[in-house]
Amino acid sequence: MTKNEDRRVHRTQELLRTALFGLIQEKGFEKLSVQNIIDRANVGRATFYAHFDNKEDLLLSGFDAFRESLRQRQREARSSPTTLDEQAFAFSRDMIAHVNEYRHLLKAMAGKRSGAVVQNVFRKLVVDLVRDDLKTMVAGNKSRRAVTDAVVEFIAGGLFGLLVWWLGSKERLSIEEMNALFRRFAIPAMKAAL
Repeated sequence: MTKNEDRRVHRTQELLRTALFGLIQEKGFEKLSVQNIIDRANVGRATFYAHFDNKEDLLLSGFDAFRESLRQRQREARSSPTTLDEQAFAFSRDMIAHVNEYRHLLKAMAGKRSGAVVQNVFRKLVVDLVRDDLKTMVAGNKSRRAVTDAVVEFIAGGLFGLLVWWLGSKERLSIEEMNALFRRFAIPAMKAAL
């Protein structure tokens, strides 16, 4: 594939995502059809199906790039000459910023089947990222694996719970305040596993 083809593919996928996100806020995910999406994006049906299997596939398609960007952030933090506290959960600020960016979309999907699908994918992403960090930090200490698994669930569940609380809260904590709050709870839990 040439660079021009890559750009066209990326541009088409972004058009479809933008159309989807706008329609979710207007109609809700469950009420919209692929036809609504392609009409809004002004692309053909064949073009849609060349990229995605269905509207659920389109909805979840952005998670792969998001996951990779957060993992890249983790790798950068681990390779930097900083303290363990600074290296741990380096992905958290970017994740919180992402949730904030899509706040209205997530609220529009809350309590619906589509919201549950996104929550499950998002929760698995959080668990995987926390597990990656803790495995790196307790590497070689096999006797701590059970504790590590429990702490992964504890920290991931805590971050997920904080994000859900933040989305529904009348208090408008900033991204930095949310990140500091998460880290204040998560780093002592991580140290308990070490």
